[in-house]
Amino acid sequence: MDDAIRLFAFNWLTEQMKIHGDVLPRTLLERGFIFESQAVHLIGPQGIWKPRMMELPITITTKFGGPYDDSFTREGLLEYKYRGQNPNHPDNVGLRKIMQLKKPLIYFYGIAPGRYFVVLPVFIINDNPSSLTFTVQVDELKALNQLSSWEDTDATHWRRAYLTTSTKVRLHQRSFRERVLIAYQSQCSFCRLRHNELLDGAHIISDGEEKGDPIVPNGLALCKIHHAAFDSNIIGVTPDYDVHVREDILHEIDGPMLKYGLQSLQGNKLILPNHRRDYPDKERLEYRYDQFRKAG
Repeated sequence: MDDAIRLFAFNWLTEQMKIHGDVLPRTLLERGFIFESQAVHLIGPQGIWKPRMMELPITITTKFGGPYDDSFTREGLLEYKYRGQNPNHPDNVGLRKIMQLKKPLIYFYGIAPGRYFVVLPVFIINDNPSSLTFTVQVDELKALNQLSSWEDTDATHWRRAYLTTSTKVRLHQRSFRERVLIAYQSQCSFCRLRHNELLDGAHIISDGEEKGDPIVPNGLALCKIHHAAFDSNIIGVTPDYDVHVREDILHEIDGPMLKYGLQSLQGNKLILPNHRRDYPDKERLEYRYDQFRKAG
């Protein structure tokens, strides 16, 4: 029964991620799915979660602003904290059994209130009672079909280390996007488009550059067309929040997308977040607007 529910959960979540992306609302995870006429909830009040129908945990969760400091390491590992201080707490014992049986888990990382980045599958690869942590690594979905022949080889370790490190990068990207969209009330700061699936968190100064921090004052909520135009220096924003379109684009004659999607933005004011603390940083905008001027 456990294995059947576990496999169903992986397939169900994969379908949800195709529809909604890899950041899902807590309400959806709490509701879960129906298996053999019974509701299976995928998240609960504690981080190590075992639905009533199951004998072993199915998910682990790091809550946004929660009490546990779970962290990714440079070595491609996730250090996941025990529940409480007792290594023999039933939840910790459950994860220990999962490790021994080499069963896959689902990992939910809270990146904003009520919003969880989904990682699957993950495996417990070590138990560290001295630091009250489990060591976790990410693997490929196709690994679920290879568990009967799974071996702890160097190739397995390095594949998982690479995937875990890649997951850390994706998590930071999704976290930045979620925080920016929340600040801008899920609307494009150029055109007010409100379809969440068409919105990005755009960096004012690119990630990797000096002052390219993944913080809201270094971000703008932009729809995908305006994100591309901003990144290409077709559109610029002054430190006073005026929107400008590059001069050569203003003189082009094409169709309605050019006219209404780009040219009509000339001279508009940037749509700002509700809270002043989230306003775009003027110094960063000045640096970026200088690049826009040079591109023109």
